[in-house]
Amino acid sequence: MDISSLSALILAIPAIPLSLYTCWSDLRGMRIPNGTVLMLAGAFVLLGPFVLPFDIYLWRLLQLAVVLVLGILFNAAGVMGAGDAKFIAAAAPYIALGDLRFLAALFTATVLAAFVTHRLAKHTPLRRLAPEWESWTRRRDFPMGLALGGTLSLYLLLGIAFGG
Repeated sequence: MDISSLSALILAIPAIPLSLYTCWSDLRGMRIPNGTVLMLAGAFVLLGPFVLPFDIYLWRLLQLAVVLVLGILFNAAGVMGAGDAKFIAAAAPYIALGDLRFLAALFTATVLAAFVTHRLAKHTPLRRLAPEWESWTRRRDFPMGLALGGTLSLYLLLGIAFGG
C-alpha cells in the first residue's frame, strides 16, 4: 500500500463515520451538527501531520480556511445552508487539490443519486421506516448533507482502493 492509499485509509477511519452521521442527521432533522463538523476538522488537524508531508498538510489547512470563508459568503448570500458550508469547509482538507475535477464529477453523480433515492423513499412505503424525518415530512428542501457526506466517503474509499 502506498502513502496515498495509507493516508486515505487513516483519514477515512474517523471521516467516514462522521460523514455517515452527517447524512443521517440531515435526513432526520435537516441539520448538520456543529460537533460533527468540528470533529471532522479536528480529526484532520490531528492525523494530517502523521500521514501527509508537512507542506501538503499546511496547504490542506489553508484549503479549510479558504473554503470556510467562501462558505460563509455563500451562506450569507442564501446560496447554501450554514451546516452545508461548515461541512464542506471541514471536508476540504481531505481533498487533494489536483482531484477537484474528479471531485466535481463524483459530487454531481452523488447528488443525483442521493436526490433520486431520497425522493423515491419519500413517496413510497420506504418512508414508513422513518416517518418522522423532517426531510420528508415538514420541509421541501433536499438534505444536502446526504450528498456531501456520501461524496467525502466515496472519495476516501476510492483513494484507499486506487490511491496513487
